[in-house]
Amino acid sequence: MYRQKQQRSMTLTAAAVVALVPLAAACGSEKADGTGSGSVGADGARVTGVRWSIDSVTVDGTTHRAPDAAHVRIDDGGEAAGSTGCNSFSARAAVEGEGDGDGGGGGGEGDGRRVRLSDAVFTEKACAKTPADFEKSLGRALTAGPLTTGSEGDRLTLTTADGDTVRLSRPEDAPLHGTQWALDVPGQKGGKGRARLTFDQGAKTVSGRLPCNHVNARATVSDGRITLGAPSTTRMMCEGSLMDAEKRLLGLFDGKIDYRIDHETLTLTSEDGVTVHAVADR
Repeated sequence: MYRQKQQRSMTLTAAAVVALVPLAAACGSEKADGTGSGSVGADGARVTGVRWSIDSVTVDGTTHRAPDAAHVRIDDGGEAAGSTGCNSFSARAAVEGEGDGDGGGGGGEGDGRRVRLSDAVFTEKACAKTPADFEKSLGRALTAGPLTTGSEGDRLTLTTADGDTVRLSRPEDAPLHGTQWALDVPGQKGGKGRARLTFDQGAKTVSGRLPCNHVNARATVSDGRITLGAPSTTRMMCEGSLMDAEKRLLGLFDGKIDYRIDHETLTLTSEDGVTVHAVADR
């Protein structure tokens, strides 16, 4: 059964509580018994490791359109997390039957896989732009028991045993080039001084700001890897923690790094295993 997690910084209205409490009745008592092993089905569509946009939910024949920000992600470690467009939620997750189906699961046909979410927890914020009926219906559908999957291209449908559906789509990934990437640096949480990098495809360069200094370097991209040249930086001195973080980031330069983009998240991994995450700053 899912649990609701009250956010202490917000006073809840009675309407918000009423909207979310009925979700509890919809959740079964079964526990996740897997860890989402194998993320690609027979037709090649990934279930895990993708940030799926929630397009709509249909319960008892009534379809509710989702807010633009509604999404869900199931990772390979057996955890799911997402947002209704207002409230965030998390759950244990198991994906069964990956690679066992007959493939071609489009058009509402099952593709041999099942997704099971359990122990779901929803926050309880009140948001005027997110309909309570959508949140209630989404919670009911996602936690109703095993969900069969049907996929077609970049679209995925989760269907309950009663025929209720949650329709998902994979949004386009942010482009590597031309996007300002805000780096996840310990001790820096947003703000004007946050470390950022931008890759220029035409000039074959990367430039931006590290935790302390500005930087630029050659950058060529091929086969999922970026070859970075020796960095050229300004020579300002900052407090120790910033300089330590900057030294770690400079270790990515003058060598080859792997990169992966998932929606608006960029992951950079150096040859010696150092990983840096960044998000598209739009």
